Amino acid sequence: MTGREDADVETSSDAYAGRFAGAVGAYFLEVQAEATLDLLRPWPGASVIDVGGGHGQVAGPLVGAGYRVTVLGSDPSCESRVRGLTRERKADFAAGDLLSAPFPDRSFDVALSYRLLPHVHRWPGLVAELTRLARLAVVVDYPTSRSANALSGWTFGLKKRVEGDTRPFRVFRDREIEDAFAAEGFVPTGRRPQFLFPMALHRATGSAPLARAVERAGGALGLRRAFGSPVILRAEPASGRLPRPGTRAARHDGVRGGLERRD
Repeated sequence: MTGREDADVETSSDAYAGRFAGAVGAYFLEVQAEATLDLLRPWPGASVIDVGGGHGQVAGPLVGAGYRVTVLGSDPSCESRVRGLTRERKADFAAGDLLSAPFPDRSFDVALSYRLLPHVHRWPGLVAELTRLARLAVVVDYPTSRSANALSGWTFGLKKRVEGDTRPFRVFRDREIEDAFAAEGFVPTGRRPQFLFPMALHRATGSAPLARAVERAGGALGLRRAFGSPVILRAEPASGRLPRPGTRAARHDGVRGGLERRD
C-alpha cells in the first residue's frame, strides 16, 4: 500500500461526529478529554500537533486548557469541524501528508493522534512520524486485543448495525505498539484504558447513567485497567536510548522512565 493515507477524511466528517451525539457520546468524549488532559499535565501550555484531528474531539478541550494546538489533516476539507477554532485563531490547521508532515523535526512539544492508528495501512510509519514531530511526548489511542475487541472479527456485524457507518479496524496487541515506539527510541510512560465494555454496547443501551455506573464499577474492581479499550498511551523519549538506525526521530532529551497506569 503506497497511496496517501487519508483515513481522517471520514473521521473529520459530520456523519462521523454523529456517532458521538447524545448523552452517551458526550460521556465518551468526556472520558477521552479527562484522560488526555491528565496525561499532558506535566507540560502545561505545551504546543501540540493533533495529527488527523479534524474530528475536533480533543482540539477544543486542549485549547480550553491552555495548550497551543495545530491540527494536521490529510485534506483541506478536514478543517471543517475545527474551523470555529481556527477562524478565531484559537488553533491552527495545516493540510499535508500524515506520514510526512510539513514541519521540521521536533516542531512541537507533543504529537497526538486519535481515531487514526487502527485505520492507517502503514501504521508503523505513523508512529515514526509522530515521534519525529514530538520533542517531549507522543499520545495515541488504539483498540487493544486485551479487551472485547479481541472478538471484533465476530462482532463487527452487530457493531455495524448499532453504529451504522463503522469501518473495519485493526486491533493491536499492546506489545506491537510498544515495539513500534521502541524502534523510534520512545518508551511508554502512561496508559489510560477508557472503557471496560464495548462502546457499541453503551451506544446500544442509549443510557449514559448506566454506562457511567458499569464503567465506575469496572474501574473500582480493576477490570478496566486490565481489560479496557481503547487505550490512550503516552510515550516519551527514552533517556540515553538511541532510535533504530535510519529513522528520522533521533531523540536525546532524557526523560523519566516507567509506565504510569491509572483507572
